[in-house]
Amino acid sequence: MSTTRPGGPWAGASRRAVRLVLSALLLAGPPWTAADASGSMGESDAEIAVDALAGHVRRLSHPEALRMTFEAYYAYRAAHPDRVREPYLFFVDFGLDNRTPRGYVFDMEALTLVDGPFTVAHGLGSSRGRNTVPTMFSNRPGSEATSLGLYVAEETYTFRGRSGGRAYESVGLRLRGESGAFNDAARRRGIVAHGAPYVTRGDAGRSEGCPALEPQRARRLLPMIANGGVVFHFSPRDTRWLREDPWIRAGSAVAAS
Repeated sequence: MSTTRPGGPWAGASRRAVRLVLSALLLAGPPWTAADASGSMGESDAEIAVDALAGHVRRLSHPEALRMTFEAYYAYRAAHPDRVREPYLFFVDFGLDNRTPRGYVFDMEALTLVDGPFTVAHGLGSSRGRNTVPTMFSNRPGSEATSLGLYVAEETYTFRGRSGGRAYESVGLRLRGESGAFNDAARRRGIVAHGAPYVTRGDAGRSEGCPALEPQRARRLLPMIANGGVVFHFSPRDTRWLREDPWIRAGSAVAAS
């Protein structure tokens, strides 16, 4: 994902090398400042994140999926710094089918991969077949569909569900939808991240609209993301969402300024 910018003192240098040089200069003190460094590189936070993290991502449904996700993340964090209290971003590319590992957790402060890719379930109402790409997304109660957009992770709790006629328990993570009409009914619909026995390394199955994970992975990751992490559900299949999601639009506006 690294690009070369024409001209200027940074031409021909990799972004990683430039960041190392700038870090050394910043540690040396004035006259350098973080603002000066950012301006000199001409890069947004989202571009730097893409450069640092894209190499960890095995497959995407859209070439701009990470950029749009990171722009939305940084726009939301800038608007609501009090709500983003943890550095973790749980990203799911629902433009891929549910046998393809499509979930990642990133540390957005360290710009490192915490885990991924791993399988994540989508809602029954989002696809007609079991192992297909979801094409239908809804915020409507009773739809059993996945909802796209940005969520803030809230509290964990003991999730209770049924699979194959048998009851099970796992960790659950409540989500607050922040993308307006695309996902603001998440709490009312009971849309949560949780572990589920029907999710395996090779097949995520389908849920009632929740991004379900393998039980052991859920126990490890969801408490980290809770109480201030961010969750982002992406798909290029819903063009209206791509045009109108408030945080994608806000992130694009910042990037263009």
